[in-house]
Amino acid sequence: MAISDSEIAQVRGATDIVALISEHVALKKSGRRWTGLCPFHGEKTPSFSVNAEEGIYYCFGCRASGDQITFVREIQHVDFGEAVRILAERAGIQLHEDLNAGPARKERQEFLAVMDQAVQWYHERLLNSPDARPAREYLKSRGINGDVARQFHLGWAPDGWDVLSSSLNLSAKVLEGTGLGFVNKARRRQDALRGRIIFPIYDPSGKAIAVGGRILPSASENVRPDGRVEPKYKNSPETPIYSKRRTLYALNWAKDDIVKSGEIIVCEGYTDVIAFFMAGLPRAVATCGTALGEEHFQTMRNFAKRIVLAYDADQAGQSAAASVYQWEQKHEVDVAVAQFPGTSDPAELAQTNPEALRDAVTNAVPFLQFRLNRVLASANLSTPEGRARAAQPAMRVLSEHPSELVRDQYLMQVADTLRLEPRVLRSTLLELQSQPAQREVPNEPMDPSQFSSSTRRLSMPRPGLEALRLILQAPTVAGDRFIAQYFIDETQRDVFESLASGRSVADVVVDFERRGDDEAVRVISQLVVDETEHGYSSSDVTAVVAQLLRSAVGEELKNIERQLRANTIAPDVAMATIRDVKERLALLDTPHGDVAESDLRTWLLERASSAAP
Repeated sequence: MAISDSEIAQVRGATDIVALISEHVALKKSGRRWTGLCPFHGEKTPSFSVNAEEGIYYCFGCRASGDQITFVREIQHVDFGEAVRILAERAGIQLHEDLNAGPARKERQEFLAVMDQAVQWYHERLLNSPDARPAREYLKSRGINGDVARQFHLGWAPDGWDVLSSSLNLSAKVLEGTGLGFVNKARRRQDALRGRIIFPIYDPSGKAIAVGGRILPSASENVRPDGRVEPKYKNSPETPIYSKRRTLYALNWAKDDIVKSGEIIVCEGYTDVIAFFMAGLPRAVATCGTALGEEHFQTMRNFAKRIVLAYDADQAGQSAAASVYQWEQKHEVDVAVAQFPGTSDPAELAQTNPEALRDAVTNAVPFLQFRLNRVLASANLSTPEGRARAAQPAMRVLSEHPSELVRDQYLMQVADTLRLEPRVLRSTLLELQSQPAQREVPNEPMDPSQFSSSTRRLSMPRPGLEALRLILQAPTVAGDRFIAQYFIDETQRDVFESLASGRSVADVVVDFERRGDDEAVRVISQLVVDETEHGYSSSDVTAVVAQLLRSAVGEELKNIERQLRANTIAPDVAMATIRDVKERLALLDTPHGDVAESDLRTWLLERASSAAP
C-alpha cells in the first residue's frame, strides 16, 4: 500500500469517529461511551458502542469492531488503502505516495483516469452521435430508454479502427494497460471494441475499470470478412486495474440495496442486470465474461448471505455443484435459484411481466432443491419402474452435498415423491458415497482453519482477557505486573506485546488491521469500549496475575513432563523442578504471594530464554 504510517495516523486523528458513524447510525452519549443500533446487523436493542477517545467501536451482538478505517471499509466495502483515501478526502488531507510505490501508483491512477475519460466519450457518442442511432433503437426495443442509459452510463463504440484511440490520443502503453486497444500487426493503434454497445464496468467504489461490448443483432455485422462469427459479447482483458475473477458488474450501484435486503441476484449478462433494476430489484449483478467462482463468492459474502442465481435453467444446472456446496458452507451463504416461467429471460419479463420477475426471486429455491427438481421433472413418476429409475440420479445429486443433515432432509422428501422406503434410498446413497469421488473442480477439502476469523466465535482464556482489560483501562494500576509469558493464548500474547511496545491503541489496531488479524482487532475493540463500572485496585491485578500464573505455569509443567518422557531432561531434575514450582503456586494466595509471584515470573522468563533458538 502506497500510504505511509504517518499519513494513516494523520487521517485517523483528523476523523471524528462519532461524527463519522453518526452519518449512518444515531448515537447517544452513555457515560464515557456512545451507543446505538449496530449498522452491520439488524437489532432492536442497542449493542453497538463507540469509544470516542480511542477511536474504536465494537458491537456486542455481531462482534463487528475496529476504528475509523475499518468502519469505512465495512460500510463502503472497499480495501484498506481506499478507505484511508476516502477519509483523507473527507478531512481535506493531501496524501503523498511512498517513493518505492510511487511509479506503480501513478500508473494505476493514469489508467483509471483514461478509463473514466473513455467511458464518458463512449456515453456521449451513444447519446448524441448519428452513427449510434441503430444502437439507440436496439436499446429502446429492450425497454432501455435514455434515462436508463444515463443511469448505467451506457455507450457506443463506433465501427472504426481507431476512433477512440485517435480521439483521446491514447498511447500504446495506455491502450494496453487499460485494455481499450492495442497496436496491430501494421503497427497502428486499434480500438479493442468496435461497432458495439458499451457497458462500463466499475469497482465497488465507483471507479471505471473495464468495459463490455455487445454487438448489434444483425447477421451482416456478426460475420467478419474472413467468415468468422463475431461473439455477441466482448469484454476488456485482464489489466493492472481489472480482474475478471474478482469483479461483478453493477456492484457499485447494487451494493446499498444488497446490504439493505440481505440478498444478491446474480445474472448472466449486463442487460439482465438492468432489467432487474427496472423491475424494482436494484440488487442484481453479473460476472464479466467468466464463470461464477470462489473469488466472486468471497466478494459477495461481504454484502449478503442469500445469493440468488438468475440464470436460465440449463445454465444453473451446469454449475459445479460440489463447488457451490463448499462455497455455501465455507462462506456461510445460502445459494438459491430463480425459476422463470416458460422460456422467458429477465430482460423479457421486465418489459412484459415485472411482477413475475419479482416473484421468481422471492420464490427462488435452494440450489440442491433446484437440482433435485430437475431430476424428478425429467422422470416418469406415473409407474413403479419410472419412480425406481429416478432414485439413482436423485441420490447421486444428494451425495454431492457435504452435510449429512441436509442430505437426510432431502432424502425424506425424495422418498415421499418416489413412494419408496427411506431405508432403501439410504442404502443407495451410502453405496454412491463409497465410490471414488469425481470432483468437478480441483479444490482440496475445506480446512476449518481457513475460515476468516470474523466467522469464528471469539473463544479465549478469561484471565488473559481480564489482564488486557486492566492494561487498556487502568495502565497505572497494572504497572509492569504482566509479561508476555503469562499469556497462553497466542492472540492475547500478540496483543499484549503490541500494547507493551509503547505505541498508542490506535496504532496497534491499524497494525493488526493491516496484517489481517481480525481477531486481535476484535479483542482490543471489545475491551476498549466495554469499560467496567467500578475502578480497579492492586488486589484486582494480583488476582488476575495469580490466575495467569496458574495457567502459564501449568502449561510449562506439561512441557517438562514431555521432556521427561522424551529423555531430554534428567528425572531427578524434572521431579525437583515440578515439586518446587508447585510449592510456589500453593503460596500465591498466602501472605507470601508476592514472593511466590516474583519467583514464578523469574522461572517462566528463564524457561523462555533457554527455549529460544
